[in-house]
Amino acid sequence: MCGITGFMGYGNRRELEGMVEKIKHRGPDQQGAFHHEGIGLGHARLSIIDTSDKGAQPMFMEDKSLAIVFNGEIYNFKELKDELRGKASQWQSGTDTEVILRLYEKYGERCFDKLSGMFAIALYDFKKKELFIARDPMGKKPLYWGIFGGTLLFASEAKAFSAHSLFTRALNEEALYKYLSYDFVPTPHSIFKGVYKLEAGTYLAYKNGIVRQETFWKPECKEMDIPFGDAMEKLDTLISNATERRLMSDVPLGIFLSGGLDSSTVAYYAARRSSVPLTTFSIGFDDASFDESRYAEVVARSLGTDHHVYRVTPSDLLAAIPEIFPRLDEPLADASIVPTYVLSRETKREVTVALGGDGGDELFAGYPTFQAEKLWGLLSHFGDTFAHILAYAVGRLPVSHANFSVDFKLKKFMDGVREKNIFYRHQAWLQTFSDEEKKDLLVLREPPEVKTFDDIARYSKSNFSDDRNKNLFLYQRTYMMDGVLAKVDRASMLSGLEVRAPFLDKDVVEFVNTLPYHYKIKGLKTKYILKKLMERYLPHDIVWRKKKGFGIPLGTWLRGPLRSLCEELLSKDRIKKAGIFEYEFVERLKCEHMDGARDNRKKLWNLMVFELWRENFLK
Repeated sequence: MCGITGFMGYGNRRELEGMVEKIKHRGPDQQGAFHHEGIGLGHARLSIIDTSDKGAQPMFMEDKSLAIVFNGEIYNFKELKDELRGKASQWQSGTDTEVILRLYEKYGERCFDKLSGMFAIALYDFKKKELFIARDPMGKKPLYWGIFGGTLLFASEAKAFSAHSLFTRALNEEALYKYLSYDFVPTPHSIFKGVYKLEAGTYLAYKNGIVRQETFWKPECKEMDIPFGDAMEKLDTLISNATERRLMSDVPLGIFLSGGLDSSTVAYYAARRSSVPLTTFSIGFDDASFDESRYAEVVARSLGTDHHVYRVTPSDLLAAIPEIFPRLDEPLADASIVPTYVLSRETKREVTVALGGDGGDELFAGYPTFQAEKLWGLLSHFGDTFAHILAYAVGRLPVSHANFSVDFKLKKFMDGVREKNIFYRHQAWLQTFSDEEKKDLLVLREPPEVKTFDDIARYSKSNFSDDRNKNLFLYQRTYMMDGVLAKVDRASMLSGLEVRAPFLDKDVVEFVNTLPYHYKIKGLKTKYILKKLMERYLPHDIVWRKKKGFGIPLGTWLRGPLRSLCEELLSKDRIKKAGIFEYEFVERLKCEHMDGARDNRKKLWNLMVFELWRENFLK
């Protein structure tokens, strides 16, 4: 795992080295830079495969016709290397990086579709004088780009652009408007004006000042007609193979084990396919409604792993905030980034690579919103009058700050019951600020052309035969990619730890996306086919227990140990001076939450995270 950056156009070596310096936490082992005639390629290396200097980047073909910087892992690189034996007379290294170079030499732009893994790539063809940047099919690895003063800039993290003299730092008001609803900035936007995220499964070519983007991977949309038992056996094989591929490493490797179904599944297959004993890692809280460590210990004992549990207190997490947010160059209001960072930091003391369970919820309909969809179907038969009565009753429920409390789930459910469109209904359940609330919140009124959910319309037009499966793909391209995966990438990379996700193997994704929807959720039982498969291998109580989620007691802490930070970030002087939010609206949110009248944890944290970003990156 690494960080990449560079430019094509104006720039000098000092600027390039400054860009690398901004992202060196992603690759603490070695930094490299190449600059010549308007081309700058920078790399920060975290050595995983072939840790010798032969793997240093930028890497070049022997004849200097091609150069590459690469972030990620290609899990099928050995098979691709065998395919290229006849083409490559002499291999310079044992890296997957070199395989990409030689693939391009043989296949040109078609090379990216042959890669199975997670990646952000920048490749320069000296003969064609053309730059290519590419991002993996599931968007596991971040890749930003923008054109400033006729120069194309690219980087794993947008903060690298600030070291280039042509970069102009300005707030993207459209992105802010979307962030306030999503808790993240959705692709292809970024919080900086003129900076974009490259779409997943896409490469961008740049030559003579012209940008060309091509999609090299699209999901299979046709739903399969496959018996449930056969689907389960196929799933068993695919997850097993995907996990085995992600065990390759020339450095110590471990497993994130929360005790939930997804991470326990990955731990099981890793233990089954590993030739050496495994080490597992989890985090524990004093608040029982958030703590899953006892479940992780049950799984660890059943699999015989060397298990490490890190107990964290509110003071531990508070101390982590100034370690995270000054380096988080886009606002990301998932509070679980804090424990994820602490877990990554502690895990890094033992290993350099960790496997995680990311992707399971988005592939197998694991979130409570999918249960809510079932309930919405029943409620819709009773008409709007009943919905109004229910909304009134739910609104009078007392406030609880427990994780996934009943009142929290019911109140979020009522947010979307009047929305007839399935895609917008789910976004209403997930969103933090509604469009109506943003009218009262923002001093910067909504630009006429901005619509909060216009991005999801692109994905909702994909050719899935079942709207419910189409909705799952929408989750994969929004909530998972720009929220969950961005969180894990930033939290782990701040500690120089690589995290791999077997569920996001291309073969697994393509297969699960075409399974009938009722294989994924049956009645109110989420992840049904995965649970039926894993009840063969894991303790019953682990497989079928209620989903807990990975978070922190944010609601309670905002009234306790986080209150002073909330008051500081959302103070009258600060809000008025910035001129972005209406202070009276913000003050009402604070008062309601502190008095226990409403649970405004999501809204307050969203605003706090933005203010932390603004303080560090916009001033």
